Amino acid sequence: MTKNYKYLAPVLALVVLATAASIYALRDSKGQITQYGAIPRPPSIRPDYNGTVIPPNIAPLNFLVQEAGSQYYMKIYSRRGKPIEIFSRSPKIIIPQRAWHNLLNVNRSEQLNFDVFVKTADGPWNRFAPITNQIANEPIDPFLVYRRIRPVYSTGETSIHQRNLQNYDDAPVLSSKSVRGVCINCHTFCNNRTDKMFFGSRSKRQGSFTVFVQDDTMFKLQTKFGYTSWHPSGKLAVYSVNKVRQFFHFARNEVREVVDLDSALLYYAVDSKRVKTSPQFSAKDRLETFPTWSPDGRYLYFCSAPMLWTDQNKLPPDRYRQVKYDLQRITYNLDRDQWGHLETLLSAQDTGLSILQPKISPDGRWLIFCMCDYSSWASYHAESDLYIMDLKAAHETGSYEYRRLDCNSDQSETWTSWSSNSRWIAFSSKKDNGLFTRTYFSYIDNDGKAHKPILLPQRDPEFFDSFTWTHGVPELVTEPVKVKGEKLARFVRSAPKIAVDLPITMATPGAKDTPVDTRWQDRE
Repeated sequence: MTKNYKYLAPVLALVVLATAASIYALRDSKGQITQYGAIPRPPSIRPDYNGTVIPPNIAPLNFLVQEAGSQYYMKIYSRRGKPIEIFSRSPKIIIPQRAWHNLLNVNRSEQLNFDVFVKTADGPWNRFAPITNQIANEPIDPFLVYRRIRPVYSTGETSIHQRNLQNYDDAPVLSSKSVRGVCINCHTFCNNRTDKMFFGSRSKRQGSFTVFVQDDTMFKLQTKFGYTSWHPSGKLAVYSVNKVRQFFHFARNEVREVVDLDSALLYYAVDSKRVKTSPQFSAKDRLETFPTWSPDGRYLYFCSAPMLWTDQNKLPPDRYRQVKYDLQRITYNLDRDQWGHLETLLSAQDTGLSILQPKISPDGRWLIFCMCDYSSWASYHAESDLYIMDLKAAHETGSYEYRRLDCNSDQSETWTSWSSNSRWIAFSSKKDNGLFTRTYFSYIDNDGKAHKPILLPQRDPEFFDSFTWTHGVPELVTEPVKVKGEKLARFVRSAPKIAVDLPITMATPGAKDTPVDTRWQDRE
């Protein structure tokens, strides 16, 4: 067996020489490619990283050339720096990370070009029209925290994952594998930082609870936070309590349907460890959910709909297709812990749609939300799209105008998160196949235009072809989660829970004899 290795070196040398000869046969004495046929269109590539704006700190956008050929050559270049040249016998284009980052870093705000050559089976080379992208000057927050779950309604493994967007490092912050029988969900951060973090958990053995992480300190609250938003001061967080039920249609592309039979908003004061509410956002005849704070902490925005049924045990409830949410906000004085004026900014009656999941840019100018035909569960509605509102213009004119973003598809778009510099959004989309939710990024320019979305880059450009998990609730953060792994798992498994006195609302767990079933919350 050993003696056969003596033939390996000559064979490898011949392969290298043949590869080099194949490329250099295209070049003149100055190294310019001269012998090729011209195809006046860009090559078809997957993922479609063409004609968009990309972050200057993003991992290499590896892709698959979907043009038949026996060999592939690509040159990546911009105004400054050394071009990247790649030769491959595979249509998979894998870009070296160090060279990629060097090229992007010295060419911020410049155009990035990809020249692609494909050698046909019968010998000639063809050069396609260039792929062109714009390199943004502003970086995206370097970490993404998201929930990984199965795309079906049955229970199973869940986890909160953390992805480094500057490379391909992806690891669980906490997985149900390490806390067996526990469902992990509803993570949220304060001001795009990870020093303050909430996430929810539920299990048959321990019941529902919320884990609060502050730097290296952790404790468990004996209550389940739903959709949560931190006040920018970090002194309190508003969250929803939701009485969620799922049912099924007999025939439809998406057979699942989810309703909030009841919901309300509560808020948790960090220092006093007390939970409070206000009748203005926990009304018995309204469904309140999806809280989000303005960056100055003066306004709480949320979604609210009239409750159209009296029987909360009937499934589906009466008139559930008529439930459409308004966008409301209420003033708040932190020093006095005092709630003020409640107003409706945008009503479902005006839009004809249900308004959900508002998120405000950190600079306070842009409000993005999604809308679908009805319900609060937009991820099950293919018609759900993202919309944007200019709050600065609205303040000046008194008119809350909105428009549909260009990054939408014919499938569901939901769950927006802003980068800390107000230039990038991460959002969930089912645009690939209508089933699996993936994370996309889009650049928001000075005019509020959302540029062509970028699929979360992977080392293997065919990764998502066989990845049967779904990404939920993407959150952009400026730093990695400080506490994770086995330390966090041990705490979830063994730490005692701190009792919390809850203001009783119709949606509060324990407010009625019927237990609240939240198994379906956060299903994508």
